[in-house]
Amino acid sequence: MEIIHIYHTNDLHSHLKRWPRIQHFLTSRRTYHEKMGEEFFLFDIGDFIDRWHPLSEATHGQGNIELLNESGYTAVTIGNNEGINLPYEGLNHLYDNRNFDVLVANLYNSSNQHPSWLKPYKIYQTKSGTRIGVIGLTTYYSFLYELLGWKLTEPIEELKRWMKPLKEESDIIILLSHLGLSHDEQVAADCPDIDVILGGHTHHTLPEGKQVGQTLLAGAGKHGRFVGQVTLQVVERKPIRKQAKLYNVMELPAVADEKAKSKELYRKGKKLLNQKITTLTNEFLHDPFQETELSRILCQALREWCDADCAFINGGLILGPLSGTVTVYDLLIICPHPINPCKIQLTGRELKEVLLETKDESWSQRQVVGLGFRGTIMGISVYDGIKFKDNNVIYINEKELELEKNYTLAIPDMFTFGHFFKGVFPNKKKEYFLPEFMRDLLKWKLQKQS
Repeated sequence: MEIIHIYHTNDLHSHLKRWPRIQHFLTSRRTYHEKMGEEFFLFDIGDFIDRWHPLSEATHGQGNIELLNESGYTAVTIGNNEGINLPYEGLNHLYDNRNFDVLVANLYNSSNQHPSWLKPYKIYQTKSGTRIGVIGLTTYYSFLYELLGWKLTEPIEELKRWMKPLKEESDIIILLSHLGLSHDEQVAADCPDIDVILGGHTHHTLPEGKQVGQTLLAGAGKHGRFVGQVTLQVVERKPIRKQAKLYNVMELPAVADEKAKSKELYRKGKKLLNQKITTLTNEFLHDPFQETELSRILCQALREWCDADCAFINGGLILGPLSGTVTVYDLLIICPHPINPCKIQLTGRELKEVLLETKDESWSQRQVVGLGFRGTIMGISVYDGIKFKDNNVIYINEKELELEKNYTLAIPDMFTFGHFFKGVFPNKKKEYFLPEFMRDLLKWKLQKQS
């Protein structure tokens, strides 16, 4: 009988505080299994990079790739944080110095070719001759990838295209899936020949895995809180038993100087971002529940960048003040979100409905989770080109809003995803501005004013 051990991480999002402990654990497990004559594979399922961290921002993720190299990963797939939060050339050169495989079947360049740095799948062979076919898929944000110059295909349809060669060339099939748990369940139902799905994207935690038909699903949560392990017992090159478990990273053995090591990664990035943008004569205060000069400047920058009639942002988008010499690092700290500018076309009637919702008393206290937001609370709405007068009469650039007229509104793109303005936004024309984040607009505006 052959024993195959598969370790996996997902959705670390550059939370490197636990990384020294994770790395030590993975290295020690590799040593142990190799000593026992057992097979060891190590995969990451995407969103290992998140540009809120100074090292990730300063190196456009290449500092993260060094960490994966040091830990001896077998292969990775990409998540949306690698795929759409880096400019085209950033992703195209992200893996130049990798020591592992990058597996993404549904990502193509504009010539409808897989870029040279990835493979749709790869066959790994154990010492006993068992062939393990590993394929990767990333979540279907096709319109954002296209804005950056990539082409993304529908992942499950793409997977089905590759199942025939995978079955012919493999004894065991593993999917690295940055699709989310519900999609993994669908894949397991549609493609029963897949033995194991290592999942991510929805940050699901499956302590003992989840069996769907003949397929074992696994997921290790988020932010490096867990490391996953799938163990396969194989007889005559076929798995007769599959087991999944999770290791709570904070319950693993401590590593000498682990806090110092993670702080050094942060310090290294901070030093690289110590680039002067401007010098302020007055402090820009921060208050998510009051309109401030800083929030007004960001909102104005948004409208100007998008060339829109008007704009609004939420005060909670800014996480701190600015004063004195302002560096690239300072802007990252107060605006760490991977949120892009967006312009949307609305009628006056629709614009009024949206703006009145942003004035609702409960709006500013709303808790925000996901959608690229790296703060905690909505905060008040801050406007540019918009004024409210008595009885909620709205003026756009000093002229009373006309219900039948068409307007363009600039907003952070998070408001076009999820649960905001569902009665208005879903079917409206939107223009997304990539790869710029909101902090890039703030940098542009501050430099313009200096």
